[in-house]
Order: sequence, then structure tokens, then C-alpha cells
Amino acid sequence: MTDSLTKIKIVPTGMRLNEYVAFEQALWADEGLDVEIMWDVLKGQMVRWNGTYKERPQDRPFIEGEKTIGSACAWGSISNAGAGMGKFVPDVHGVSPWGIYVREDSRIEKPEDLASVPIAVGLRAGSHFNVPLHLEKHMPLKQVNAVNVGGFGARLRALIDGEFEAASLLPPQLDMAEQLGCRKIIGGEFKTLWWVDERHPPAVLQAYFRGLQRAEQAIQATPSEWLPLWKYSNPPEFEHQDWDYLNFSRGERFVYAPIDRSEFDELMEQVVRWGLDGDLQERAYEKLAYQMA
Repeated sequence: MTDSLTKIKIVPTGMRLNEYVAFEQALWADEGLDVEIMWDVLKGQMVRWNGTYKERPQDRPFIEGEKTIGSACAWGSISNAGAGMGKFVPDVHGVSPWGIYVREDSRIEKPEDLASVPIAVGLRAGSHFNVPLHLEKHMPLKQVNAVNVGGFGARLRALIDGEFEAASLLPPQLDMAEQLGCRKIIGGEFKTLWWVDERHPPAVLQAYFRGLQRAEQAIQATPSEWLPLWKYSNPPEFEHQDWDYLNFSRGERFVYAPIDRSEFDELMEQVVRWGLDGDLQERAYEKLAYQMA
């Protein structure tokens, strides 16, 4: 059967259950796709790494010319496209929770207490961009101190071990931090977008996103049924931790609807204002957006 399916490679972020549901329930096969999850890259995104931008685990497939489908925060996907790593897809998006956590005994009680405090983030990813977005309302931008630690398992471990006073976390580390007794200082939501190798035909991407949408419908119908699939997002640093997955939240949700064109302009303006635009080679929407329709 697989001989008649179109083979594609994907790199999930680990922030949502949709890919795991689609994978286990063969939803993509129903759409004519044979999807290979690049588990090594997914796990690589979880651990500590000290490389620069375009050397991150999720960058390598694009840099090395592999025909890949990835996703990231909206700022990240647009920036990745602007840096020459594929194009971003404006036709669908995700909505994810986010938060900055501290240990239970921390002196930090409110967002203002985070001024100049080193906050563990993953370089130019959702955990990074969300920090200036939310903290600039509470302090001058120059007092926002985001420090690259790498993947989400590394950030949570750095927080628990006392290496950092605060960490910027995403699903499912938000629930992991809660179960480890950490406290949330500030939280919110943000949008995600997909960034893809533009050699993918539109019909393939449409089939891929239909699979994610069918997974979204399944998750919304019976959320608790799928929560144990968070096992795929358990980072190597916590492989022996006995998580209570049934008390995790469902994480990022998939939305089969486009972002507004004006959102691109706002996202790009924020990237520039925060000084995170140094690797952008292109900034025009028409050059960066993949037209799926």
C-alpha cells in the first residue's frame, strides 16, 4: 500500500498532539501520504545545544537540502523563511499556550521581578520571541534578558537544577513544570506557522494539513484519549520521570484558517524592534509566503 503513497518528511515541534494522533491513527495514509517523522531532529530540539542560528537541530534539514515540512512560532517561521530556509505557509496556523516559570522557592513573584534576570530560552523560537513580547509591557526592553539554552528539556532541566532562575516554557513542559512544583509568573498564547521546502506541491501540503485537521477534530472530541501520546514529547533529560499525562493539557491547537495579511507586518515589525532580524535576507511577504491555494 505504501508504494502508492506520496512520501514526505516532517519535523514536529513536540508542542501539540496532532502529529502523534495522525501518525498513530494512519490519518495521513488516508490522505495519500506516507509520512516519516524525523524523530532524531524532534529529540534534538529537546536537548541542550550551543550552536548559532541556522545551526539548530530543526534548521539542519533545510540547510542540507532535505525536502522537509517543519513548524515554529509565527515569528520563527517567518524569520526562517527570511533567512533562506524554505517558505512559511499563511493558510493555516496553530495557537499555543506559553509561560515563564520559576521554582517554588524563588524570590520572583511578578513579571516586574524578572527585570535583568537571565531567562532560559531556545534561540529564535517560540520560547525566545514570547519573552520580549510579554515582558516589554512590564519593563524596558533592555532589561529583558533572554539567554539561549537550547531545547525544551534543557530549559526545564536548567530551571530545576538551579542553573537559571526562570525558564520560558511551551507545551508540554508547562505541565511538566507544574507537576514538578514550579510556579508560573506570566503566561499567554501565541500563534504558530508552518515553514516548508517550497518543492512540495500544493496538493501534498493540503493533504498533510487535512490530516492535522482530522487529528484536531479527534482531540477536541475526546481529549483524554490522546493525552498519553505526550510520551513522544518527553525529553531525554526526563526519560525516567513518571509523568501523569492524563493531567496534562492538550497543548497547541491546530486551526485550518489563514492568518491575516496584517499579522505578517506586525510580526515582522516585532522581530525588527527586538533586534532579532540580523539573519534576514528577504522581508517581503510575496517572497516569503508559500501559496498553497
